[in-house]
Amino acid sequence: MTTKRAVKAVIPAAGLATRFLPATKAVPKELLPVVDRPVLQYIVEEAASAGITDVLLVTGRGKTAMVDHFDRRPDVEARLEEKGDHDRLAAVRRSSELADIYTCRQGEPLGLGHAVGCAASHVGDNPFAVLLGDEFVEEDKPLLPAMLDLQARTGGIVLAFMEVAPHETSRYGIASIRESDLGEDVVEVTGLVEKPSPEEAPSNLAVIGRYVLPGSIFEVIADTKPGNGGEIQLTDAMATMLAGGVPVHAIVYRGHRYDTGMPLGYLQAVVQLAVQRPDLGEEFRAWLTEFVGGRKG
Repeated sequence: MTTKRAVKAVIPAAGLATRFLPATKAVPKELLPVVDRPVLQYIVEEAASAGITDVLLVTGRGKTAMVDHFDRRPDVEARLEEKGDHDRLAAVRRSSELADIYTCRQGEPLGLGHAVGCAASHVGDNPFAVLLGDEFVEEDKPLLPAMLDLQARTGGIVLAFMEVAPHETSRYGIASIRESDLGEDVVEVTGLVEKPSPEEAPSNLAVIGRYVLPGSIFEVIADTKPGNGGEIQLTDAMATMLAGGVPVHAIVYRGHRYDTGMPLGYLQAVVQLAVQRPDLGEEFRAWLTEFVGGRKG
């Protein structure tokens, strides 16, 4: 079975980000900077690099600044042009040229399934990608292109997994799988268990925040009852489709995943990407080494 490749992405970004309060009282978590780009821009760049030309932000109250970030700023651009600061001018313009940005409002935070369901009228019957708004992967080790290609081949659901240590399984959704002949690091998914203990985990493959889904999932989400936490869970809708015979596959990602959803992971992402920067890395590494060495002493 071959279907057309998805060209739309949905980014659920309506959460309250209570772990980052008070910083996120007025500033959306998705706009917290990782060096000099907000988290959300890394994610939209990831989508654009995979050929996604249409991005829908599912937003909530107080998050209009996310849309503003991808708008033009003629006043800023004119000032940079006057100064001859062409590098910063290109960086400012880049965010407005990545993709067509659309928004819809999730009135209440009723779960990831509910957030994805808000995109139904925008996406229609077409396949689409879902990118969670607090994680992204290495630019030179992309994940999304292979997921889009695989979904176009199978017409079903495509997930992304990473291997975790046994003691970490209780933090993630963990998959039960069988081998697939569809490509290297591709597995067939037979079931998902939410946050199992190491003794009960069927594997060490954890679900991460990238999905490519058929448009038919919207009808299933609409019929999905609230589950864990009184929320409509995307996992429950996918499980219904799996039980109904829809193929579910996953790609095991071997690159690095930056998880900015918690303060520690956010700080790690800032440091990791800063040391890789050609304009900052050498000086920052030297300072960091001196700082850490001084603290130990």
